[in-house]
Amino acid sequence: MAYGVSQVPWCDGRDGMYGWIWRHLPGNAWVKALISIMLIVAVVYTLFQYVFPWAEPLLPFNDVTVDNQ
Repeated sequence: MAYGVSQVPWCDGRDGMYGWIWRHLPGNAWVKALISIMLIVAVVYTLFQYVFPWAEPLLPFNDVTVDNQ
């Protein structure tokens, strides 16, 4: 199959970042799925514990423009 040529319009021979990660994980499909879930949990934990608390003071969510009346 030539690059960019496919039978279906949404598949052009590239599978993107997630396909690259899946191909480079060790083991069979069950092991890859377990490692993928652990990676997702680790990323979510890191975001909620470190990234979001660090970024929260920088975001303008508490800057209101309506007075309490």
